[in-house]
Amino acid sequence: MDRLYRTRLLFGDNGAEKLQKSTVMVVGCGAVGSFAIEALARSGVGHIIIVDFDVVEESNINRQLFALSSTVGMSKVEVAQSRLQDINPDIKVDAFNLFFDANTDLPVKPDFIIDAIDSVESKIALYRWASRCNIPFISSMGAASKIDLTKIKIAKISQTAVCPLAARIRRLIRGQGLPDFPVVFSSEMPQPVLGHAKNLGSVITVTGVFGLCLANWVIQEIINKK
Repeated sequence: MDRLYRTRLLFGDNGAEKLQKSTVMVVGCGAVGSFAIEALARSGVGHIIIVDFDVVEESNINRQLFALSSTVGMSKVEVAQSRLQDINPDIKVDAFNLFFDANTDLPVKPDFIIDAIDSVESKIALYRWASRCNIPFISSMGAASKIDLTKIKIAKISQTAVCPLAARIRRLIRGQGLPDFPVVFSSEMPQPVLGHAKNLGSVITVTGVFGLCLANWVIQEIINKK
């Protein structure tokens, strides 16, 4: 039995072949993106494009798959690429160590894009690029300050509620001609910040589910594609 034996039992040979022939780009290799990337690789997606400008920090270890004691200080995309090819040496991985902004124009055209970026400005730039290139995409909203997994949902951005990041994104894309795209979000009220840190608290159980939901949406789109 090979590494995709169980995948074929669920999706059939045809489904597994669709995944193998697909190209998915994930922008952001952190708490949410690392889980999405890993899920795509283990499910048999044949070509994965990863984009991130950051390096692994010790504070990432509580929630990011690519963050280990041995990888602190290393480029996230380099760590991700090595890990993916250890999962499956046949995966084609293109890694771009860059910050996605309004001037970014990558020389690739994936079948789907997963947005796991933290920066609002970068998210908007990615939405514009994906729309201009006519590439379907799904985006992660805010996973920080959340603890209730039952409140995590997938909906169009116009149908989101409670999430402060989603509210800000809705305002920014209004009137810009961008599509009403799907997002993963939580309808849970944010938990209060304990202590005096400038960052928001987050936990792997929530960020991981966000990433897995993003990957699952893409996988289902690929499998059900005629």
